[in-house]
Amino acid sequence: MLSRFSLSVYFLLLPQFCQADSNDAPTGPRKLIIHVDDAGMCHAANVATIKGLESGLVTSTSVMLNCGWAPEFAEYARKHPEYCYGVHFTLNSEWPGYRWGPVAGKDRVPSLVDSQGYLWGDVESVGKHAKADEVEIELRAQVELAKTLGIPLSHLDTHMGAVLARPDIVDVYVKLGLEYDLPILWLRQAGPLERLAYPHFASALDKVVPMLEEKRLPMLDKILQFYDGDDLEKREKTYLSAIDKIQSGVTQLIIHSSIDGPELEAITTSHKRRNHDYELFTRSDILQRITNQGIELTSWKKLTEEVRR
Repeated sequence: MLSRFSLSVYFLLLPQFCQADSNDAPTGPRKLIIHVDDAGMCHAANVATIKGLESGLVTSTSVMLNCGWAPEFAEYARKHPEYCYGVHFTLNSEWPGYRWGPVAGKDRVPSLVDSQGYLWGDVESVGKHAKADEVEIELRAQVELAKTLGIPLSHLDTHMGAVLARPDIVDVYVKLGLEYDLPILWLRQAGPLERLAYPHFASALDKVVPMLEEKRLPMLDKILQFYDGDDLEKREKTYLSAIDKIQSGVTQLIIHSSIDGPELEAITTSHKRRNHDYELFTRSDILQRITNQGIELTSWKKLTEEVRR
């Protein structure tokens, strides 16, 4: 069960185990998606995400449609359809001083909200209380709002892994990807630690991978994500070391870019790390380092085009 581990343990382990087993590792080109989560979360996130996209380093982002600054980012996305935009499926609202509710409205999805009418504060509560049919109503509402706002969608992914909280919620996640004909954040294989930490994802692999292949929707071979370190130099070393070790196949590096200041500091204690992600992933020397190693920067949009070519 998801509740066996705290989210902090998940995130610390994530870089170590979100990859295919070494015996079945892919061969060929090394492809990298640099993806920014949480666009639309606040103005500071929007500005940083846009600068990352325009720097050429960031190749993908996904939008939190539940948040008040999503329309601002949607306006940019409408004017810049060349970039890669996903729906960041959001089922929880984790910061005590900055909360959001369901797009569908709390009366339509009462199992998704707490006593104050906001989405549950943690993923464990989502797994405990959410009804799968109401999860589908809410996630579908998020996609439809993105379309109404004119965001040219390229994929679907998940905020804090909440769509993996239970097997029936995983089924909803996959169903919507297939129905909307959009790639979902999904790995082809699971290693032993990943099977331990995300059992509902792992148990669905044998069923879901053929379904995505039949629809010609791309998948990942590895996911990288780093939550530790408020020191910029340490964070830079962590990222560069991970990039240097990228192997064949498709890797997604997930970052959280925002520009630090009173707004961001009032929202989250991770404001320094988010600002570091912004500073690092707008730098031309990091882009050049990736290029010099022969790593191909790609996106969900490009991968889908390649699979269907």
